[in-house]
Amino acid sequence: MAASGQKPPREPVSVLVWGTLRDALDGRERIEVRAGTIRELLDRLAEDYPVLRPQLEKNGVSVSIDGQIYNGSWFKPIGPEQEIVLLPRIRGG
Repeated sequence: MAASGQKPPREPVSVLVWGTLRDALDGRERIEVRAGTIRELLDRLAEDYPVLRPQLEKNGVSVSIDGQIYNGSWFKPIGPEQEIVLLPRIRGG
């Protein structure tokens, strides 16, 4: 642990941004975020990229890790060695 009992900073993960989420970031295809779980990723995205907040909160997003979609698996660990894709929520029919 770091000084004052705080956790050490996470390594940044590279996130590929897809669809309308990319449009909200003026076409940026990839961003880096310091996060160790999906929940931390989404929280940090809302903080670092406020333009994404409406889609993160209202519409929801899906997170793909190494090709598998996660919806609601907030404590799933993520790391810099993984392929992480953020895309508009995929809803089943």
